[in-house]
Amino acid sequence: MGGCFSLEEQRLQSRTGTSAEAGGPDGLRKCKSDSKAISSVLAPPKDVEDLQTEGYGNVNIFTYNELRAATKNFRPDQILGEGGFGVVYKGVIDENVRIGFPSRQVAVKELNPEGFQGDKEWLAEVNYLGQLSHANLVELIGYCCEGSHRLLVYEYMACGSLEKHLFRQLATSTFSNLD
Repeated sequence: MGGCFSLEEQRLQSRTGTSAEAGGPDGLRKCKSDSKAISSVLAPPKDVEDLQTEGYGNVNIFTYNELRAATKNFRPDQILGEGGFGVVYKGVIDENVRIGFPSRQVAVKELNPEGFQGDKEWLAEVNYLGQLSHANLVELIGYCCEGSHRLLVYEYMACGSLEKHLFRQLATSTFSNLD
């Protein structure tokens, strides 16, 4: 992350204008890890009102109708999975959904308004994943914040979820140890 500061160090630096551990001419200590791994230093979090009108550099703002079209009206046969956040649908964003958008398969995660997670968690995902870019992180392509609708649009991972792979591997190794 640019200067590799923890969130607490970033807050301290923004309040005082200094760094606890200055390292370069700009006062930022340098990170030993690949500085290109993360696209930029985290900007201050945006609130829901900000996200309705402005996003992050490469994160798109979608309308609810666009995401309805992308998921074929949130059809049950488009469901990829379900978790504490809500239901995840497979979709396609193409010229039929948004003119000029390159055709791309996506996973659309819809916040369940009665679920355990709410606006706060949705906002955290947009704020942080919207600013990060790394080969080992699923890309947040966009979001929808229209009325009471809260949706996240991720790149589609054809091989399934990490949870599926971890638990399949765990189950395989557990049962092979019983032999």
